[in-house]
This record gives sequence, C-alpha cells and structure tokens, in this order.
Amino acid sequence: MPEVNLPEWNRFLQTQPHAHVLQTGQWGELKSAFGWDAVRLVVDETGMQILFRKLPFGFTVAYAPKPVFSNQSSVFSDQFWNEVDSICKKNRAIFLKLEPDSWEAESIFPLSSFIFHLSSFILSPHNIQPPRSIVIDIRGTEEDLLARMKQKTRYNIRLAEKKGITVRAWDDISAFHKMMLVTGGRDNFGVHSLEYYRRAYELFQPSGTAELLVAEFEGQPLAALMVFARGRRAWYVYGASNDEERNRMPTYLLQWEAIKWARAKGAEEYDLWGVPDEDEAKLEADFERRGDGLWGVYRFKRGFGGELRRASQALDRVYNPLLYKLYLWRMAGREAE
Repeated sequence: MPEVNLPEWNRFLQTQPHAHVLQTGQWGELKSAFGWDAVRLVVDETGMQILFRKLPFGFTVAYAPKPVFSNQSSVFSDQFWNEVDSICKKNRAIFLKLEPDSWEAESIFPLSSFIFHLSSFILSPHNIQPPRSIVIDIRGTEEDLLARMKQKTRYNIRLAEKKGITVRAWDDISAFHKMMLVTGGRDNFGVHSLEYYRRAYELFQPSGTAELLVAEFEGQPLAALMVFARGRRAWYVYGASNDEERNRMPTYLLQWEAIKWARAKGAEEYDLWGVPDEDEAKLEADFERRGDGLWGVYRFKRGFGGELRRASQALDRVYNPLLYKLYLWRMAGREAE
C-alpha cells in the first residue's frame, strides 16, 4: 500500500533531508489539529502529504504544499498519480491543489510540460502560500552577510545592540500570541489562535526544527518570531512586534539572530516568507509610499540582502468540474470585496 502512517512517513523523510517544512509530519499533525486531515503516500522515491479540508455534504478540498519529487521522472509517474487520484476520490475531493516546491526560474520541470503530461492539471488562479518571497543566501562569514545587506539595515542591527536590545529563546506562547494580535491589527493580516501557535511550538521546537526568539529591552519583550529549519533551508514564518520602544530597532537584531540560528542548524538559505506579488521594479517604485498588507514587511525584508523570487504557480487537479466552478466563483467574489 502506498498510503503510509506517520512513523513510516517520518522514516521516508529521513531519506529526503531537503524536503520542505510543509511536508513534515509535524506540519501535518499541526493542520490536523485545526480542521484538516493529513494523508501521506510514498511511491518509490516520491512522496506527498495531502491535507483534506472537510466541506458540507461530505466533500473535501485537497491541498498538497511542496510535495517531495526526487527527480523529473518521478513527477511523471503514472503509478504515483493513480494512487494520488485514488486517495483523493476516496476522500471525495472536489479538486487537489498542488504547490510545487520550486521557484519559477529553477523548476525541475517546465510547468507547460507538467500540464501537458498530466492533462487533468490546470494552472490555478489561486495560491495558498504567498507566491513571492525574498530568499537570503546565508553562506559565508557573518561579515559577508552583513556586507550584502542594505546600509540602513546594518546600521539598525548595530543600533539595536547599542541601545540595549537582547535576543534569547523564549517559550511564552501566550505573550507571543498577544504580540501577534497587536501586529495583525496594525498591519491588517490574519492571526492564528493561541492554541495554534502553542501546538506549532510543541510539535517543532523539541526536535530543534523550530525556535521562538524574543527581542527584549531591560526584560521587556518587544518583538518575537518563530523560525523553522530543515536541511539546507530555513523559513521565517511567524513574526510580531508591539508598539513600544520601536526606536531601538528590536526587529532588526531579532531577524539577524534568527539568521544566525539558522546557520547554526546548517541552513544555507533563509526564506523571509512573503512579500507583495509584484515584480521587483514595481516593488522598488512603490514600497516607500505603501504600508498596507505585505508592503510594510517588504520595506523591512528587502534590507537583508536577499533575492526576490516567485514560487512556481499552484496547479489544480479537478475531480468534480461543477463544484470546482462553484469554488472559482466564490473565490472571485471574495477577491472583489
């Protein structure tokens, strides 16, 4: 049977040291605690953790973030996709949304070729994860990394140190959640529940796959983030700050310490996880006059010397065309609001 249980999936991932954090068993367990069901399958060297979200009348939506394709031949394996279809149909999925673990410029397979070989896939108009990000090459010395940053960012890191900001590991999830609520209200983005962040910490931190870091001034928490690392990659996924002592630039030193934590874990690149989905010329032309949504974080993230990248577009594998059209209609309505 290609469908595997959690221990078997974790053993498979031991052979895939660079699989994305969204394919880890811990991530599946996290989502399973909040309305999803995780199903995992392995065929030869190809694996996929699929998350199923229940809908009315017994239907589901299936979502596979960053599946583990070891090579191009595994992508086009009929046996693998037959098993995927079987599991999705058993779970009454309207469609499967797949987000490849690749960047547009670096994909192991051309998207057009992928759609041609797997004709039941269509290019999706919607991504789940932020499609565009800034990725920092964190190889080399600390001096190399600092030299690649914007001058203002280097200055703010050093200013935070001079103004008495310190950074340490933290485990006060309740205080972190309160800080997230402040940030979400200020920057207009959604925030998970306290229980969500607590479960994420419990699942990832003990294994060393994640850490919660806090920046403080004289023992007062000012900013915090949760950083994840696996193989050669690290991800800045959740971050928050309150409105106090912002002139001390705590978020800059906090991010620098998170990068150093990732380097200590063996990571070679650091994904800042989400900026506006615009090309670089548009971002650079508009970021100084815009602070809404992800525009505010772009101003901050651009200073760390990374490269702007866009993920390969999501693909949808449709099992129920009529209900899929209804889904597209509802999504179009939300975007128009």
